[in-house]
Amino acid sequence: MNKIILSTSLLLGILVSCNTSTDQPESTTSGEYKMDRTVLPIQPPEHTPVTIMDARDAEKPEPFVVEAPEGAPNVVVVLIDDIGFGATSTFGGAISTPTFDKLADNGLRFNRFHTTALCSPTRASLLSGRNHHNVNVGSVMEVATGFYGNQGIRPDNAKYFAETLKQNGYSTAAFGKWHETATWEVSVSGPYTRWPTNSGFDKFYGFIGGETNQWDPLIYDGVTKVSKSDDPDYHFTTDMTNKAIEWVKFQQAMTPEKPFMVYYAPGAVHAPHHAPKEWIEKYKGKFDAGWLKLREETFNRQKELGVIPENTKLAPMPADMKDWDSLSEDEKRLFSLQMETFAGFTEHTDNEVGRFVDAIDEIGELENTLFIYIMGDNGSSGEGGLEGTFNEMVHLNGLFNEETVESMLEHADDWGGPNSFPHMSATWAVATDAPFKWTKQMAADFGGTRNGMVMHWPKGIKAKGEIREQWHHVNDIASTVLEATNLPEPTSINGVEQIPMDGVSMLYAVEDANATERHVVQYFEMFGNRAIYSDGWLARVVHIVPWVGKPRGTLADEEWELYNIEEDFSLVNNLAEANPEKLKEMQDLFEKEAIENNVYPLDDRLYERFNATIAGRPDLMGDRKTLTLAQGMSGIGENAFLNIKNTSKTIVADVSLKGSDNGIILCQGGKFGGWALYMNNGKPAYTYNYFGLESYTITAPMAITSDRAEIKLQFDYDGGGTGKGGTAKLFVDGNMVAEGRVEKTQPAVFSADETTDVGKDDATQVADKVFTDIKESEFTGYVNKVTISIPN
Repeated sequence: MNKIILSTSLLLGILVSCNTSTDQPESTTSGEYKMDRTVLPIQPPEHTPVTIMDARDAEKPEPFVVEAPEGAPNVVVVLIDDIGFGATSTFGGAISTPTFDKLADNGLRFNRFHTTALCSPTRASLLSGRNHHNVNVGSVMEVATGFYGNQGIRPDNAKYFAETLKQNGYSTAAFGKWHETATWEVSVSGPYTRWPTNSGFDKFYGFIGGETNQWDPLIYDGVTKVSKSDDPDYHFTTDMTNKAIEWVKFQQAMTPEKPFMVYYAPGAVHAPHHAPKEWIEKYKGKFDAGWLKLREETFNRQKELGVIPENTKLAPMPADMKDWDSLSEDEKRLFSLQMETFAGFTEHTDNEVGRFVDAIDEIGELENTLFIYIMGDNGSSGEGGLEGTFNEMVHLNGLFNEETVESMLEHADDWGGPNSFPHMSATWAVATDAPFKWTKQMAADFGGTRNGMVMHWPKGIKAKGEIREQWHHVNDIASTVLEATNLPEPTSINGVEQIPMDGVSMLYAVEDANATERHVVQYFEMFGNRAIYSDGWLARVVHIVPWVGKPRGTLADEEWELYNIEEDFSLVNNLAEANPEKLKEMQDLFEKEAIENNVYPLDDRLYERFNATIAGRPDLMGDRKTLTLAQGMSGIGENAFLNIKNTSKTIVADVSLKGSDNGIILCQGGKFGGWALYMNNGKPAYTYNYFGLESYTITAPMAITSDRAEIKLQFDYDGGGTGKGGTAKLFVDGNMVAEGRVEKTQPAVFSADETTDVGKDDATQVADKVFTDIKESEFTGYVNKVTISIPN
């Protein structure tokens, strides 16, 4: 393929259409030396020994400096979380996104852009330029397995494009959600190899896991945990935007000649749906006509905008979706509130992106910034179940009958605020994925994988406000960035030979709206949902639905469907029976792609895979049955701690006391689920907080008067399955002082971001009826040591 050298004049006009060169090194000079940018890091020329003794008499050589290619643009990639093709105003939706609109009107909309259907895989594919199984990220990190392709351990031979930019003269930074580090590598023991600052980014500010409490997040600056903000109006999306603005302005003040690359990936609008009240109230009453009406109106606007073809049909909704007119007034009130919250959360997020855009413009850099704004790492999420939930963790534990419409409405005033952890009904997800049928996780449907994308670059893109219909995938972003920056795809990074990128550059489509598309084959797979795209055809299997949680059939005996997407944009006309030869051809192609990309074996276990032993992935605790900690050891993630779920446990704490002591001895989780051993006015106590829905507490009747004591909690699990109850007993210096029942326990997970802490509860409070904040939870005594044990 031909290589492109971008001149200043070309940057002012349209880029010539081609793929990123990998066969010829882009060469610049430092003195007479030509750099080979295909092998990183770029090495300085061999020096000639100096024969002159006195430095004053010798001619000093030109310093060797690696600089970005002349005129190379800044790069910003924005990746919003969990939002579908039909949600935003830019692609016909009902949610106002003025920043997305403005960039689209002055840039290009891509209406056939695809993701992987889930968080971690999309991010790994985007940043690496490879298929997600090819970089060992077949699913989210929390459910990694023991098979290559799904282990969650990103290999050194598929480095992220941020690393390429950094080693070619860019400053690089990531803000927001990461979700690209194996769970057992998130602890004080490291390794930090796959954290952002060892994955190509000079700067990282954000959270490592898959979601966070927007009001009370677990944040890292680099690898250092950040203390909780005392700002009463704190919201993480605003905070990360402030940090991104500060970094870009500082970087440009110090090195204005050096381009920057920013990966801006808020936790929004992934559940929990948290937004300032004024943003939620903007949408009051706007969804009272229901999800079917929203879907139909979106569909009509999409045609008016031209983001879907005129002959597109609105795909039927799944059969288990409720008819809005059949709902009670309470149901309508609850469901409207859920969608109002999601909409407010989305517009608030877009507003924060707008602040970042304005800051880049303020310093005069927007003109030469390639700004790629991807609205969603997958479709809108149906993981809230058919009713939605006040606490998303309930459904992540596979429990769909713990809440009622009435119980959720009791929290209506808190919905979206700090005292909630909510998610919306899956029916709203389907509505905001219009014109498609399915949602996030559904790799077999464009409702799970089709996301609106806008590309804006005034200095490099002449066309304004146009639509590009070429078929593309998130693995094309890396190649696009490399072509725009005039950098070759590296063959070696840090001494490791790199596997080729799977994606292609999209810049050919920038110049020519009618150009023949270059991404011609792409597989999809997630939890057994699978599909293959090839030259305008899609074959698929719908295997498992998120809000059902069980496979429709066995993996080996399932019905494949076939669609001609050139004539059928929304996948409504199944041609499998009419064209069996084409279907067989597509099935064979899927088999080939699956084997070549490490997709097999398929694994459709959902909730079971939260258990590392069942899934077959490493566990930091391994086979250990005891763990001894002490005062000050806090911030331990759930996957780096003993798995005490569905079993008995014993906690023995050696504590020094001052009298009438208060505070946490040991806790895990937070106000939306967890447990805590603590003291309250000198009395030992134990609380089990069941999803924030019910709380079980046993307390010693008498305060401890000695200055040192052994406090023991013994929990005897009932057995007979997962999530069962048990009996809790408290002992002081060997004597039992209290006993009580815990009727139910959480079977799979407490939290995605709350931690285990000694001597304080370092986020929201498990025992929230006793402690209101971290300061109140700080132990007034001292935990000399505390040992937690589970049976052999």
